[in-house]
Amino acid sequence: MSEHEGPGGVRRSRRARWYVITAALVVVVGTVSVVVMTRVTSEAGQVAQAPPPVETAKVEKTDLREEEEANGTLGYGAEESLAGRKPGTITSLPAAGTVLSRGKAVYGVDAKPVPLFYGTLPFFRDLADGATDGPDVKQLEENLKALGFGGFGTPDKKFTSATAAALKKWQKSLGVEQTGTFGQGDAVLAPGEIRVSQVAAQLGGPSGGELLKYTGTERVVEVKLDAAKQAIAKEGDKVGIDITGGKSTTGVVTEVGKVAESGKDGSGQDDGKPKIKVKIKLDDPAAAGSLDSTPVSVRFTKEVHSGVLAVPVGALLALAEGGYAVEVDEGGKRRLVAVKTGLFSGGRVEITGTGLAAGTRVVTTS
Repeated sequence: MSEHEGPGGVRRSRRARWYVITAALVVVVGTVSVVVMTRVTSEAGQVAQAPPPVETAKVEKTDLREEEEANGTLGYGAEESLAGRKPGTITSLPAAGTVLSRGKAVYGVDAKPVPLFYGTLPFFRDLADGATDGPDVKQLEENLKALGFGGFGTPDKKFTSATAAALKKWQKSLGVEQTGTFGQGDAVLAPGEIRVSQVAAQLGGPSGGELLKYTGTERVVEVKLDAAKQAIAKEGDKVGIDITGGKSTTGVVTEVGKVAESGKDGSGQDDGKPKIKVKIKLDDPAAAGSLDSTPVSVRFTKEVHSGVLAVPVGALLALAEGGYAVEVDEGGKRRLVAVKTGLFSGGRVEITGTGLAAGTRVVTTS
């Protein structure tokens, strides 16, 4: 901070070798200050000279935002555990970091692949010709058709001989016995693509128990926000994101938790306050570079002031009689204009004052 600035970057009314003599006219609504400037030289009788050149900035008409910052974490989201459901011996496992899509083998049992299917309803029974109608049948047919094994028409809840025929073709492509039936453990189910985050099992071990952990494939930001501040986070809102080890970018709030939980915030501190989870999708995933996980700072917008006049905070001059002014520069001639301040944001401040307009030049220190 320079010697001309006070707290918050606001300049004091005393300038180097410049003093302000004011005569204030107080009105019921607002205050008008009549200001006369005079330069006091260090030597009595010295002839007054023009003031030295100064830095100026234009008054801008713009939108200012009041923001609230919160700590968060960039990563691949919450981990899910995968337990084996097909009995036998583990003969293949993926490496951590592997991304798997529908139809790809997640692991192997007895030298037979167990591929990934998309869906949210767990397969709760074995399926074969003659099975009663159910949503699990439709989910099976949707996956078979997506993999190119159709012939049963539009996927529905009925398991028919055409469904069994499609199953046999799929089983042949995997190199397994062509039974035309589907067992509960014949596929791994997830809502979409998965990314293997940890591998818990070992080759040659039993296929029961936890085999691995996985996440989604998109990096997301998660913030544990004070529950008392829930109102600043709304689904669809734009936020600013500063990535540690990366760069600044923006994102969209995709989910706001409805249940408050105790625990640590995004910086790992536990302040004893209840938190809600807020999830944010990056507008530019490349902004995170190759980082799998890193702390971030998220800027939530609390309020927007649109179309206001704003100047750098360094243009504010604290008057001796109280309040603030800006020094207007008109081709080297300067005069003070009393202003009222509004929102401070990003090093700028909202101002209102008589005669001020966009494009007016004011003296500033920043």
